[in-house]
Parts: sequence; C-alpha cells; structure tokens
Amino acid sequence: MNTLGIDWGEKRIGLAYADEVGIAVPLPAAVAASKKERLRQIEQTIADRRIQRIVCGYPLNMDGSVGFKAKEVDVFIGEIEKRFNLPVHRIDERLSSHSVEQGLKGQKKKPDRRSGEIDSRAAALILQDFIEEQNLNTPQDFPETF
Repeated sequence: MNTLGIDWGEKRIGLAYADEVGIAVPLPAAVAASKKERLRQIEQTIADRRIQRIVCGYPLNMDGSVGFKAKEVDVFIGEIEKRFNLPVHRIDERLSSHSVEQGLKGQKKKPDRRSGEIDSRAAALILQDFIEEQNLNTPQDFPETF
C-alpha cells in the first residue's frame, strides 16, 4: 500500500514514501514559505505517488502524555483528513529528529535544518516504525513444507 510519512513542523514538513515493499525513503520536504504552498506540495506528492494512507508523527511528551505540540499536530491531521480524504495514522515520534541529527553527525555531515533534510529523514524513520509495527501485528501465512 502506498504510504506517505509526515514529520510535521510549523515551517517545514518532512515527507517520506513507502510502497508494498515496505522500505521508507525520504522525499523532498515541504519547505515553502506559506502553509498553503506546503499543503499544495503534499497534495502533488499524494497524486504523483498514488498515496492510499498517511502516517503522521505524533510528538508525545517524554512521559507519554499529549502536550501542546501533539495538539498542534491534531489540528494539522484534521486539516489533511478533510482535504485529502485518506486515513491518517498517528505514530509516536519522540526523538526521531534527534536520532537523525545524531546519525548525520556520525557521518560527519553538518545537518542543515532549513533544507528539510532532517525533517524528511525523520519522516522516513516514523514511516519505517509504522511499517514494522504493522508487520509485527499481521499474521504471516507461510506455505506448509513436508
């Protein structure tokens, strides 16, 4: 199933894609100056990639409670559900951007926040977590061998 991963931010929206193979890959982030243009980029990505569902990172507090940022994401999710009429799944994203930044430092790459690269890599981590969670919860049918 073609799935769009989203790491929401007020200025940048990280995007990632996965199909039935189940490997999440970062896409160019939606970094336009206006919210309207960022949503237009998401809309174009949904059309181009024939997206059937969306996975959105949900920034819970470290204690697992829903805080201010998660409530902002709830508003964003409401907007995209209404606009795109696709199912949206929330997945815990605590420390996803931090993990990406640490990984880039390990590669001796200087993270560039403005490009959206970190956000899209975080979206790929979020999406991959969702895919792996789905695979763990889906019974596998294996052919019988004798």
